[in-house]
Amino acid sequence: MSTKYNNSAETLLLHATCPKSRSLRSMLFTASLLFGVLIIGACHQAGPEDVAVEPEAEPAAPPAEAEAEPAAIPDETSLFDGKTLGNWKITDFGGQGKVYVKDGSIYLEQGNDMTGITWAGPLVRTNYEITLEAMRVSGSDFFCGYTFPVNENCCSLVLGGWGGSLCGLSNIDYYDAANNETTRFVSFENDKWYHVRLRVTPNRIQAWLQEEGEEPLVDMDITDRKIDTRAEMDLCQPMGVATWQTAGAIRNIKLRKITE
Repeated sequence: MSTKYNNSAETLLLHATCPKSRSLRSMLFTASLLFGVLIIGACHQAGPEDVAVEPEAEPAAPPAEAEAEPAAIPDETSLFDGKTLGNWKITDFGGQGKVYVKDGSIYLEQGNDMTGITWAGPLVRTNYEITLEAMRVSGSDFFCGYTFPVNENCCSLVLGGWGGSLCGLSNIDYYDAANNETTRFVSFENDKWYHVRLRVTPNRIQAWLQEEGEEPLVDMDITDRKIDTRAEMDLCQPMGVATWQTAGAIRNIKLRKITE
């Protein structure tokens, strides 16, 4: 009787309590679900501090300035003002003598072996004339080795080389002034100014030692010829003046474009 009674009592208790238990669990589940929804909603609700802010566009860079055009060369211009080296820079041959301006001239003291200056200003590469005065102060080799542009290449006019009297162009077809058809000999005197005129056109190089009208010292058709400089003169490119174991001076350097 006792066991049966107990079983009946448990059955009644189970029926009495189960609906309430299920109801309680359902209420707890529903409450948890609602709380979770509220939390998720709060997380997704954007406050002022949560609003995505578009990054500010970086200020546009100012337009780059166009590269300055090289200064145009007038039809006629002086390349030396008689007071300063200006666009002429001392050539770093190593062992060069002093370079200075005195009495309206550029003096190149004797070096071991070369002393020179190189032009760092604007250039004309063809259809031009250079005039200058050159003087040997002391020594017995070239007192004016003038390197100049010839189209896309360079060449040198040598005055007084190889013992003091040889003149010509270096190089023509790889041969220097002592070994090509421009070789000439002139007896130069120390402390005397010589007027030099150099004319370059697309197919010809001409040079005079005195005023126009005299026979050219050099008159070279360069069509299909290889034009360059001796290795010693390369540092004077594209335009410069040098001496070899000799002191020299130059003045009145002028350039004129050929337009006719």
